[in-house]
Amino acid sequence: MTDRSAAAPGRPVDGLLARARRSPVLWAVAALAVLLLFNLVANPGFFSLRIQDGHLFGNLVNVVKNVAPVLLIAVGMTLVIATRGIDLSVGAVLAISGSVAFTVVEGAADPTSGGTAALAIGLAVAAGLVLGAWNGFLVSVVGIQPIIATLVLMTAGRGIAMLVTDGNIVTAENPVFDWLGGGFVLGLPVQVVITALVLLAVGLFTRRTALGVLIEAVGVNPAAARLAGVRARSITFTVYVFVALVAAVAGLMVTANVSAADANRAGLFIELDAILAVVIGGTSLAGGRYSLTGTVVGALILQTLTTTVLTMGLPDEYIRLFKAVVIIMVFLLQAPRVRAALRRRRGPAATAGGAAGTPADAGPVPPDPVRPSVPEPAAGTGSVPGRPAEQGVLR
Repeated sequence: MTDRSAAAPGRPVDGLLARARRSPVLWAVAALAVLLLFNLVANPGFFSLRIQDGHLFGNLVNVVKNVAPVLLIAVGMTLVIATRGIDLSVGAVLAISGSVAFTVVEGAADPTSGGTAALAIGLAVAAGLVLGAWNGFLVSVVGIQPIIATLVLMTAGRGIAMLVTDGNIVTAENPVFDWLGGGFVLGLPVQVVITALVLLAVGLFTRRTALGVLIEAVGVNPAAARLAGVRARSITFTVYVFVALVAAVAGLMVTANVSAADANRAGLFIELDAILAVVIGGTSLAGGRYSLTGTVVGALILQTLTTTVLTMGLPDEYIRLFKAVVIIMVFLLQAPRVRAALRRRRGPAATAGGAAGTPADAGPVPPDPVRPSVPEPAAGTGSVPGRPAEQGVLR
């Protein structure tokens, strides 16, 4: 009788390692580790932390604080992209919400009161919800392509923000907004705490309930999802409202950080950073499976690179150049063809079993994990068309 217990322990580990090697998130984590290692060698003070007045300060704290608005939007963008959509208007929504909030504070009889701040925040969030509902209506009900529907608001949104502020940079002093921009909770910047809470809530709702599966179903095949009883239009509408909501909250963070609302420059190009963070994290623009963990890593890569350039004393013009180089390298490492080519170069040794550590009598070589073979479904079992096999590694 074959002793299965002796052979079983190695198999789950091997399967886990193979799954990790196929995961695009692994390469994003590797890129972040390389950036941190570079800072450790080039600037050891990059990792220094200090506590002052009960608050935590340092370059690492600055990274997580400055990445908070981008990451907040990227979380919502992840869900939008998972439904096979895109939202180019989040920067304009950010500018509009900040402009609404500071215009209300500036025009109030008592600009420093808590009631004025509450009214301003409520109106800013309401504006974000209305704008998100507009995008969701165009995409889910009218059926306009997401890139076109959101491009309309991206183009007009800055003009709306300029109308709200009369073309001026609105400044205001309010303790609540000062706290949103530079306050602390348990020693951590309040922006980090808010972003972490939103990320935790989204993770719980999408991974501990059926919502995440429904979002993935809509992204894989909207028509099939509707035939299966999934309310695809409602889900699509909801994710556009949600990304606009988090963009409005990010607008409050950005404007509160400088105590001013600049309709022309607030959140400029932040939509591109959010999309890059999502894609670097391994979420496919084709929709379907997504990775919130990958989105966090992608956003941290972008902000760590920015902070690295600034701490090295290089001009700001180098930031986007270095971003482009790092992004291209990560995408190349994530590309299935590139990984397949690298595997073919060391293929003979792996096949022989020596270099790869696989015994020669272990049986036939398993199929290439980069492009796993899809077996023919058994009679009567059916299959789910349109879902790439590589997407199964993102959870």
